[in-house]
Amino acid sequence: MFIQSLYRTRTLQWPARSFRGGKRARAGLLLALAAGAATITTPAAAADYPDHAVQLVLSFPPSGATDVLARAVGQRLSAVLRQPVVVDNRPGAGGAIGMSFAAKAAPDGYTLYLAAVSNAAIAAATYSNQPASLARDFVPIAGIGTVPHILVVPASLPVHSVPELVSLLKASPGKYNFASQGSGTLSHLESELFKLRTGVDVVHVPYKGSAFALPDLMAGRASMMFDSIPSALPHVKSGKLRLLAVASEHRLSALPDAQTVTEAGIRDFRADNLFGLVAPKGTPPQVLKQLSTAMKDVLASPELAAAMEAQGVQIKYTAPEPFGRMIGDEMRAWEKVARAASVKIE
Repeated sequence: MFIQSLYRTRTLQWPARSFRGGKRARAGLLLALAAGAATITTPAAAADYPDHAVQLVLSFPPSGATDVLARAVGQRLSAVLRQPVVVDNRPGAGGAIGMSFAAKAAPDGYTLYLAAVSNAAIAAATYSNQPASLARDFVPIAGIGTVPHILVVPASLPVHSVPELVSLLKASPGKYNFASQGSGTLSHLESELFKLRTGVDVVHVPYKGSAFALPDLMAGRASMMFDSIPSALPHVKSGKLRLLAVASEHRLSALPDAQTVTEAGIRDFRADNLFGLVAPKGTPPQVLKQLSTAMKDVLASPELAAAMEAQGVQIKYTAPEPFGRMIGDEMRAWEKVARAASVKIE
């Protein structure tokens, strides 16, 4: 009706001398007025968000650390937004499948991506052709926290500390292997960093996630692995795996007796495994602000923090701007490691 009224006014009341540019001037004015009308309607559209279910995409299979975190956060985000939050597992290709799917989604706030930032940084540094980029194709919503990995070995392996593991591996170069959650994942590059810092020769055997790697590790077909706490710790408690160290910069309150890799004698080793929520580039600012505020409320829950801490997840809200800087820092740090280890995946 608004646009129709503009045309009606032009036809009945505007004298020809008021348009000294002819048709081009009239068209320009109409476009400007139409743009103004669109701007007026944008807040109303944003005010309706969300009016249906939100899809939360992640790049890893069920039961791993990312999945555990996604479902815990998604449940509480659903309560805050008053709409269902549906977790969508899309594993494979070092995280590229899930990330690419989310990047191509409509930028309307109804498809979000739970980013394992450290994994995404490593994939960007190691894969030759990435269909999507965390830094280029997404905008930050909120940092969620860190999910540190732990270094575990089969209970049958005759080592009880990091120095003993290093000695064993050095005594038989190329004899032993390490499992990972997949080529180009944090689990992979952590062991590459371990190799760089210790000088050991150990062979990489990639799997499609922890669920596939851990059975072989427990059976002794793999000799070591950096894995997430939620997936590996139950097997440590059952006695099938042995925990040697945590890969984070600091000790974890959930595992106070476990040394960090650095404390165990490996200098300059840190892998905190940063996680956060992002949206496809172009998502309306009002929606991003609403989601960031909602995430702040979600992560303020003492119950969530306690439940996640028991599994080694360190919950901490980070606002969009500093979270964006953290993404950049991770990209640069793991690029250096990939280059030093000569890791490139075609």
